[in-house]
Amino acid sequence: MKSRLLMLTAAMLAAGGALAAPRGFTVEDLVKMERVGSPALSPDASRVVYTVRSTNLEKNRGNVQLWMLDLRAAKPAPVRLTQSDASSTDPEWSPSGDAVYFLSARSGSSQVWRLPLAGGEAARVTDLPVDVDNFRLSPTGERIALGLAVFRDCADLACTKARIDAKAKQKASGVVYDRLFVRHWDTWADGRNAVLYSAPIDSSGRVSAAPVSLSGGIDGDVPSKPFGDRDEYRFSPDGKNIVFAVRVAGKTEAWSTNFDVYQVPAAGGAAPRNLSADNLAWDSKPAYSPDGKTLAWLAMARPGFEADRFRLVMMDVATGSKRTLADNWDRSIGEFRWSPDGKTVLAVADDIGQHRLFALNAASGKVTPVSGKGYVSAFDMRGDTIVMAQAHLGSGAQLFKTKLGLDAAAATQLTQLNAALLRDVRMGEAEQFSFAGANGATVYGHVMKPWNAVPGVKYPIAFIVHGGPQGSFGNSWSYRWNPQTYAGAGYASVFIDFHGSTGYGQAFTDSISGDWGGKPLEDLKKGLDAAVAKFPWLDRSRSCALGASYGGYMMNWIAGNWSDGFKCLVNHDGVFDTRGMAYSTEELWFTEWENGGTYLEKPAAYEKHNPVLFVKNWKTPMLVIQGDLDFRIPTAQALGTFTALQRQGVESKLLMFPDENHWVLKPANSLLWHHTVKGWLDSHLKP
Repeated sequence: MKSRLLMLTAAMLAAGGALAAPRGFTVEDLVKMERVGSPALSPDASRVVYTVRSTNLEKNRGNVQLWMLDLRAAKPAPVRLTQSDASSTDPEWSPSGDAVYFLSARSGSSQVWRLPLAGGEAARVTDLPVDVDNFRLSPTGERIALGLAVFRDCADLACTKARIDAKAKQKASGVVYDRLFVRHWDTWADGRNAVLYSAPIDSSGRVSAAPVSLSGGIDGDVPSKPFGDRDEYRFSPDGKNIVFAVRVAGKTEAWSTNFDVYQVPAAGGAAPRNLSADNLAWDSKPAYSPDGKTLAWLAMARPGFEADRFRLVMMDVATGSKRTLADNWDRSIGEFRWSPDGKTVLAVADDIGQHRLFALNAASGKVTPVSGKGYVSAFDMRGDTIVMAQAHLGSGAQLFKTKLGLDAAAATQLTQLNAALLRDVRMGEAEQFSFAGANGATVYGHVMKPWNAVPGVKYPIAFIVHGGPQGSFGNSWSYRWNPQTYAGAGYASVFIDFHGSTGYGQAFTDSISGDWGGKPLEDLKKGLDAAVAKFPWLDRSRSCALGASYGGYMMNWIAGNWSDGFKCLVNHDGVFDTRGMAYSTEELWFTEWENGGTYLEKPAAYEKHNPVLFVKNWKTPMLVIQGDLDFRIPTAQALGTFTALQRQGVESKLLMFPDENHWVLKPANSLLWHHTVKGWLDSHLKP
């Protein structure tokens, strides 16, 4: 019997390697992982369509396709709905549940397509001379809203296409500008605006007449650039009206956050009406209650401040009276959805190192957690069924199903993406901790062990500083800054949500403005000391600090103000000179709020925590990384950093990506980034 068992075990090992030795997580794993998103429940909540992004390393790009789960099955099995060399994104169900609409460029340009679920091929819904960037169906299925990039002074879409074609044939490349934005994020302004259109749909689900412009009379973008999406506009339940958010641009666009909510007839024919003119700060993401009697949207209170708390405003459609729901709940809402009965609003928000889904009672404002620990990146609700994409430090996002009113722990996992890819991977264990930071405030952080940590052994530290700075590095999964890539390489990691981070109340978030190099640096010092004292497997003598954006700024600040703190530094797209940043970044409202005005008005505020003033103290080896398409923190900042290092003889390297923006997104570039960073850490922290 014993020999037969041994033979069976050997056969199993030979057949599939089922008992392969465990290994650490690698950047190759990270790049190859499938990524889930955009869950969309059918009207009867019996099925969910979602997107899965895979990576083609040969073509050096991702590809997104649609999948579906039948939630009526005891064990729902994923069914692939689309397969094309072009991606299929933004799924939306027809009101009857017989078809799924989506975006795809499979015809050569981005258009809306319709896939009947009873069988048959996807049919094109739109055939426009310009790309469709986003869309939304009316609840009645009679109209479709379309986001298009057009020249606002063109009489029709053909005019926009003709101008684009003519520009491509011009030999001269110069462009004359007379106002900001000249460029935004990673794109130079070309005179086009994102404009909201609508068109009727016939009985076959196709557009039956030329789209009409709804927002073209406004000098602004719908959705907003660069990251706005279709959550910035919605139909009324009867399909007769559309509400949308827009910032009137003019010459103040680059320093204004005054987005407003407008209402317009869905068929056009009347000028949009401003519903939030009384608020000079940011208003966005409007959505009607299911009965159409209440219109809700997210609103900030302070003009010019992009990281103010987003509150939920509820407007009585009949009277125009407004109230704030859950005004005493000190969290900033990211996304929200009405429940079908209108009694509940689901919303996501940062919360002490998590990004949770909450249920808000639409009458009383009572707040109840729906999800447990982790990061909810997307969700949908039909009836009392909720499907959400949730990740944590040990796993990329998976789909989960729950019911409104159930305990957060009752969610059922629906997908098992990357199970085969990662079957032999042992992830690093993470733990949250807290300590007394600046001014004695409670500050939170996380630590992560190497994947193969052994009791009694100390491990070198990757000390990661998040960007924003009004952001959070908590219990989430990232495809850029992921602690598991360091854990898989034998490093421990520590990351702190310093003063200015989100999810700890608005006062905590506010505290960094005007104090970039003050309380945050104190928190980082105290946080690292607290982690080393609490977790004996951290080797403080072997530590490097890394960060991007504000985290990159902090690397430059550490170099001059904590110069004996680390063996090495990694600075990705970091601010070197706050004065140069004030005159070269694109979103001026950010630097002007953080420093209390323009550089002309408040030069001392900009210079107070300016890394360039402390270059004489620099001695820590630094790896500098920059994307040349980063218009947020332009390339001159990285070149200044590298020049200062080289001119003083400080060990340094510069990694430039001519085709990346503030983020490194292309698969091959991501591999190069991670291998370069790992090599830098290895050379300073490992024997």
